[in-house]
Amino acid sequence: MNYSGVPRGRRRTPLWPFFVTAVLVAVVVGGFVVLLKNSGKQNCSGTVRLRMAASQDTVGLLQRAADDYGKKHTVGGKCVAVTVDSKNSGTAMNALVKGWDETTDGPRPDVWSPASNVWVTLLRQRAQSSDKTVPLPQGDPQPIMTSPLTIAMPKPMAQAIGWPGKAIGWDELAKLAQDPKGWAAYGHPEWGKFKLGKTNPNLSTSGLNATVGAYFASAGTTADLTEDDVLSTKNQTFVRNLESSIVHYGDTTLTFLSALQRADDKGRALSYISAVTVEEDSVWAYNQGDPTGDPGLIGKHPKPRTPLVAIYPKEGTIYSDHPYVALSWMDPEKQKVSDDFLKYLHGDEAQTGFQKFGYRGWQGTSGGEINQGNGLLADGPKTKLNLPSAAVLSKLLDAWGELRKPAKVLLVVDRSGSMQEGVPGTGKSKLDLARSAAANSLSEFRGQDKVGLWMFSSRLRGEQDWQELQPIAQMDAGHRSALKQSVSTLTVGGGTGLYNTTAAAYDAIRSGREENSINAVVVLTDGKNERPGSLELSALINKLSDKESEQVRVFTIAYGQDADQNVLRQIAEATDGAEYDSSNPNGIREVLTEVVSNF
Repeated sequence: MNYSGVPRGRRRTPLWPFFVTAVLVAVVVGGFVVLLKNSGKQNCSGTVRLRMAASQDTVGLLQRAADDYGKKHTVGGKCVAVTVDSKNSGTAMNALVKGWDETTDGPRPDVWSPASNVWVTLLRQRAQSSDKTVPLPQGDPQPIMTSPLTIAMPKPMAQAIGWPGKAIGWDELAKLAQDPKGWAAYGHPEWGKFKLGKTNPNLSTSGLNATVGAYFASAGTTADLTEDDVLSTKNQTFVRNLESSIVHYGDTTLTFLSALQRADDKGRALSYISAVTVEEDSVWAYNQGDPTGDPGLIGKHPKPRTPLVAIYPKEGTIYSDHPYVALSWMDPEKQKVSDDFLKYLHGDEAQTGFQKFGYRGWQGTSGGEINQGNGLLADGPKTKLNLPSAAVLSKLLDAWGELRKPAKVLLVVDRSGSMQEGVPGTGKSKLDLARSAAANSLSEFRGQDKVGLWMFSSRLRGEQDWQELQPIAQMDAGHRSALKQSVSTLTVGGGTGLYNTTAAAYDAIRSGREENSINAVVVLTDGKNERPGSLELSALINKLSDKESEQVRVFTIAYGQDADQNVLRQIAEATDGAEYDSSNPNGIREVLTEVVSNF
């Protein structure tokens, strides 16, 4: 056997020229031989750095492609380095409309890749009324990869309504949502009511596309959706009925898929949610054990006991096209790199890499991963819907604000002494920034919502750690004004009575829970429980985990570097809520907007 690694009959090439040409350079440092690996790119006269903001589900794949590109390419004699940042599509669009403030919005991108071209359409429309310089792209941005919107269901539930042989759509789900028998209508009373997970269409592509898809289904058309379709009483009733089955909204589908994975780990996937509107690639990733879609996490968690399958709505669906949006504030040098990087992303190497992770190609071609074994159907969807115009989309979003499921929410804000700490570079304290962000977030609630406000520290009123500042009440003009006034006058002092306060807030919402609303508690804290003699964490988690009681979800915000994210995550996950990270206090306004997007 030939062990040399060189095929028989082939002449061996002398090795010394390779050392001369520095493929591997050996140097002696302190008596040791050190091998320095050549980068493969010679004579770079500097480096051009390109920054890209992309939706959360594609960041891992795009950064992997960017790293490969940077290793192999130069532009104009210079090396290139591309950094990809995660930025929710709707949040990024709003930041661009406002001119992108790096203090609160993060590093300014040169290229933007939202999940769908719909956000570019909305950016152009909203730029017309902006007083900032908005970096509008030229022409129609090209897709990087594509993925159709699906209605993802736990496999047993999908099979109960006819998957994969039966054509299923929004109409079947709307009827199931309104059926008082729930899943008992399909012979499964143990599954309870139909529960839908859907993201907020103001921030999330899947939520926006699902809302558009529901309107198309009710209107009975695959042609262009019109303003009259959006304003139709029949169509609005259809959409309202679907929204009534929502468990809660969210800023990203990761909130739902991560919670579903935790439920699946405990053997209760079928009790958490009945369906969630996500792109096809997210179904693939979830079934690999990775709800985040990060390629580096594949194989780190077992595949789910109860996999998801993709239902392609029979009425048609919209594709997320992940466009490559070159922003107009780039200088000519960066523009050349941007153009070259897009060519690379459209090449066979990058496209094959995307398809290996459940995406379709930039021209819509499906790879080998789109198969029934992965819960997907290679021949679906049958009908592709076109995005409505910007004017229709704006009407649709306005209408959704009135049609969505109402919320009953208790905001609980830490006022312990540490909240008076200054935030470097702002001239303000953590409390100042929290006050401003909380006041801003109140505008996200609509008139049909009910909101209350507590503050807490430790022994704030005798042995009680919390104090009601405003009762839970309808968000009319008077109550909205009273809430803003109370937020603006929050004071600081004392320790952090986190556990007692969370338990009391949970009980307050649960005791007055409203069947047709999203019932939730939002807890913002910059510390950890400091209350001697308080409820133990284990007792709090047991209380919150009581699935026999009617569902109330707790959403927690870890504010500043000293907040105990691990504990706050446990508290949120015990109720199928979510923990949000605002360890950088400058980001609290964006984080609070994301939290409120659940309602």
